[in-house]
Amino acid sequence: MKAIIAAFGLLLLTGCATDGQAPWSAMISPASCSKLSSDQELALNLADDLANDGKLHASLANLQNLPDNLGEVRLRKAKVYRLLGRSEAEPLYRSLLGGCLTADAEQGLGQLYAARADYGQAQSHLQRAARLAPTNEKIRNDLGVVYLNQLRLEDAQFEFLTAIELKQNDTLAAANLVTLLLYQNNWQQAAEVVSRSHLTPQQFTDAQARAEKLRQPGKTTATDQVASAADTQPVALK
Repeated sequence: MKAIIAAFGLLLLTGCATDGQAPWSAMISPASCSKLSSDQELALNLADDLANDGKLHASLANLQNLPDNLGEVRLRKAKVYRLLGRSEAEPLYRSLLGGCLTADAEQGLGQLYAARADYGQAQSHLQRAARLAPTNEKIRNDLGVVYLNQLRLEDAQFEFLTAIELKQNDTLAAANLVTLLLYQNNWQQAAEVVSRSHLTPQQFTDAQARAEKLRQPGKTTATDQVASAADTQPVALK
């Protein structure tokens, strides 16, 4: 057991429509990262709660009451649009590049490209995000997912373990590591990770299914596995 843990000590995978308006980047001024008022924080928390409950349209409606020049508002709108599959997400994320939320914007762009199975672009954005926020476990997990879909297994293992060590009670990266281990037919090590990370039987079954998809030519799993910190479901592109 100690030998296995030591081996893993350097290692541990979840439409577009427009309304004819001008692009978001042309409609709004540069995002501000100034301190939010208490009312604005309350409104953002409400929008987050609605999004976490899967009420994306209601979340967006509440965000539309807030000024678009606020970076936190724009980031949340980008996420909701991404989850709804709308084209407004990408220009909103891009409008945040170069500011105080650049790492979040790069992560969002990486998630968008991963969902399109454009792993080259996804990797570039997520690598930049990881350089800007190296201790963000969700970014490290997402980068690991992209590597896994490219079958860059050693790189994927490194990112998953980093994510696990950064936040040990988050099962997202652990479930993704199990996918990788099952893909390698390392059933004993996968069982160790399941036990140590307290994964549920359903999480193990889902990891098995993703490992099988990885073995099938032309099949990808990114839409099942990339996740951001505030996404509604673990191990999902939500």
